Amino acid sequence: MQFEVWAPQAGRVTLECDGVTHALERDARREGWWRGEAGARDGSRYGFALDGGPVRPDPRSRRQPDGPDGLSAVVDHERFDWRSEWTGRPLPGAVLYELHVGTYTREGTFDAAADRLGHLAELGVTHVELMPVCPFPGRHGWGYEGVSLWAVHEPYGGPEGLKRFVDRAHALGLGVVLDVVHNHLGPSGNYLPEFGPYFTDTHHTPWGSAVNLDAPGSDEVRAYLVDSALAWLRDYRIDGLRLDAVHALVDTRARHFLEELSQAVDTLGAETGRPLFLIAESDLNDPRVVTPRAEGGLGVHAQWNDDFHHALHAALTGESQGYYADFARAPFAALAKTLTGGFFHDGTYSSFRGRHHGRPLDRTRVAGHRLLGYSQTHDQVGNRAQGDRLAALVSPGRLAVAAALTLTAPFTPMLFMGEEWAAGTPWQFVTDHTDAELAKAVSEGRRREFAAHGWTAEEVPDPQDPATRDRSCLDWSEPEREPHARVLAWYRRLIEVRHEQPDLTDPDLADTKVAHDEELRWLAFRRGDVLVAVNLADGPAAIALGAPHARVLAAWEPVDSPGPDGILHLPPESAVVLLQD
Repeated sequence: MQFEVWAPQAGRVTLECDGVTHALERDARREGWWRGEAGARDGSRYGFALDGGPVRPDPRSRRQPDGPDGLSAVVDHERFDWRSEWTGRPLPGAVLYELHVGTYTREGTFDAAADRLGHLAELGVTHVELMPVCPFPGRHGWGYEGVSLWAVHEPYGGPEGLKRFVDRAHALGLGVVLDVVHNHLGPSGNYLPEFGPYFTDTHHTPWGSAVNLDAPGSDEVRAYLVDSALAWLRDYRIDGLRLDAVHALVDTRARHFLEELSQAVDTLGAETGRPLFLIAESDLNDPRVVTPRAEGGLGVHAQWNDDFHHALHAALTGESQGYYADFARAPFAALAKTLTGGFFHDGTYSSFRGRHHGRPLDRTRVAGHRLLGYSQTHDQVGNRAQGDRLAALVSPGRLAVAAALTLTAPFTPMLFMGEEWAAGTPWQFVTDHTDAELAKAVSEGRRREFAAHGWTAEEVPDPQDPATRDRSCLDWSEPEREPHARVLAWYRRLIEVRHEQPDLTDPDLADTKVAHDEELRWLAFRRGDVLVAVNLADGPAAIALGAPHARVLAAWEPVDSPGPDGILHLPPESAVVLLQD
């Protein structure tokens, strides 16, 4: 078997494979690369030693059976018996569902999660978005401190477990999106700096030195990241990738890394005949991220839209701290702006940032499905001090409003696991660092962070405490009892309506027309022949829809169709979806 590794600064490289040491030779065709042959098979353990140093895992390791610090293992991807025929499922018209493998079930494995996929198929979602699955220390964690960007966390089930999950999802008609982290690696088990200039001090990020995308040696680093992304799409038949915090990918080269990556993904999609896509988490509010490359953009196919979330959250909860401040001044106007223009901050002043932020989005060029809309995500729940979900903050009626706006807005909707039944379990920040000093630093740092906002140490869950993870696991008995069952039925009906009504997946952002009353706390909008109205007030609202005799498609509380005067009488804390006959 051929082994190779990029180690441009090494004077000598050896391979240890199944206990036998082999000297590698420089690759005459590729500068900085070393290569050699060794007898190996699926499961063979191996690693590389540089200049007589300790044996380290392969930077391109496909499997880490003993965790980030252990030896790598050979993976023969041809051995897996794929059972489902799958031609892919495109992003336009999709409904995504963000899922964390470690807390979706008590078992915290791919196989246990796969056993619950029937629930998602029945719910009506089209794609499952997995939070990161690369190896990280210990058993439990969010996954954003992962290393070995080609490998799969062993406690979840390793490479075979992920393939079984994807195969089961595809058999049920569900696409699979994987969250990948290119902007940093975890502090524990990260040996890349020993092999080459994977990081640079030219730029800095919240996690330290930046990934090297533009300094000397960056050609190979970019190839490392692109090849890793393609491996998930090719070897695991993943349908799309969510790119974590792309605003932290500092790149001054003429061709941005995201443009290079989107080109490679589109090429692979054409080769495989599957509609592959990229979804960015971007804090830039820059339309160029999701503008096609042919039009001068970076070619990413979609991005998360936090502005919609912030406006919706402020309207639902009245919270005004931090980045909610600008949205909370007039939350219904903020919602109206995002529903019609995509971004709220489109060159406006951001008090949270202390500067102007974003730029306008051209609604005639950017399709609505390129923005993801949501009322909850792992970030917005888990980064609260106690991981409290929206269900712990507002009434069931307001949850119904959040669902109605999310699932009928002109964006690609995304749900966070458990929100579809108003899960009563929190979702808290979880770590399982095996390094005692790092574990202590994480626990103390978390408490210091929230102490500045008035939380006592006792009120902030210790991420290292196993009980924190246990509290965060979904309770699968909840959907069968009230009030959860009613909320679940509401989500199912809204998703059904979204699939039934072409106007709700129309990509034309400019077609959305909104009316609202900030003081009376109602908002209504029209998309083609579909009308949506929500009332967040404590009393009923009389809304002049101008649509006499519109037919009710879905309603949280019983409501009559508008009469000849076109006025809708909507109960308090309620939502309705209507169709103009």
